[in-house]
Amino acid sequence: MRDITPALPPDLARHFGDPPDVIHRPAFPVETYRQLMEHVARLSYTNKDHLLFFRGQAADYRAKGGGSTLYPSIYRGARVLREEVKRKFELLEAKGARLHALFAKNNMDGHGDLGRRKTIQWAVLQHYRVCDTPLLDFTQSLRVACSFAQEGDDVGDRAIVFVVGFPHIANRISVNSEHDLIVVRLLSICPPAALRPYFQEGFLAGTADVTTEYEPKSELDFNRRLIAKFDIPTAGSFWGHGLTRMPQTELYPDDDAVEALCRSLADEPGIRGAVASVGDFLAAWIPLERALMAEAQKRQERVPTVRDAAGLLAAQGLLDPWLVSQIDRLRQIRNAVVHSPSDVAQPELAAAISEVEELRRAVEKTLRTSRRRAT
Repeated sequence: MRDITPALPPDLARHFGDPPDVIHRPAFPVETYRQLMEHVARLSYTNKDHLLFFRGQAADYRAKGGGSTLYPSIYRGARVLREEVKRKFELLEAKGARLHALFAKNNMDGHGDLGRRKTIQWAVLQHYRVCDTPLLDFTQSLRVACSFAQEGDDVGDRAIVFVVGFPHIANRISVNSEHDLIVVRLLSICPPAALRPYFQEGFLAGTADVTTEYEPKSELDFNRRLIAKFDIPTAGSFWGHGLTRMPQTELYPDDDAVEALCRSLADEPGIRGAVASVGDFLAAWIPLERALMAEAQKRQERVPTVRDAAGLLAAQGLLDPWLVSQIDRLRQIRNAVVHSPSDVAQPELAAAISEVEELRRAVEKTLRTSRRRAT
């Protein structure tokens, strides 16, 4: 996708430099929602050619070079092999087809569009966290972005809100060839039974016409569209008088028929056919790898591999040596799956998927416990 250069008001220009280097500089600290809103208002005025969108995260995840990264989930990781990405797209294809079948079976509004356009399938699968996709979630609501930044078990005393600039949007699915971007307005493509996009004012964006063929990978990083990034406190005092973080019941409303359908899709054993089984292993492995790398990179800037991450966390007393040995054993299966998938027998693969899922839960629980002890 195309790079943009933000136009910054004086206070942010002094912080991010001239010319601005939002990617590598630390996030600009603010202490209240009112301050953040005022900064965003000035950014909206100085960047008239762009429509501002927001994304909240628990941390500013950095690449080896030290810059912020905002990759869609399907491309994340320090070393993402092309074969691995292909397997992820195989899984995505299988999940998308099954999603359409379930929409049609339940006679849900929009099942015709869902069958005709893969982008709509990807948007639903991404927003409801069924599997990795080449799209990334954003919102036009600053309050929603801040609420997401402050929620979750891994959040600390501070969180990050990113501001990105997109071309102005005219349609529910806007494809801009000049910027090599596709932006999906979830409120326009999801059926009324999908409550979550309406509460979250959700959008999804990706690089147009790019799936497994790209060179270099950095062209898929939304850090190219960064206008600014802000460091916010997670304490309730951030919101000030009369305003609070959006509760879980609003971010993830009950009785969302599409959420229930997507949950059944994620748990459905029949989805693990011969084509999707390798993809399912990778879908289980990648969150484990991501959790380990993110935790290790909070403590050491350069962590090349998941094996290094597990070793670092064990050395600091955050992971039990037995968990590290299990991670290394399953990492070897992961390498076999990526490089020689035909050599991995189906029973072994099915067992490994279950083991990875159990191991991920154990690792996440252990890391949560370690963080609580530290505080």
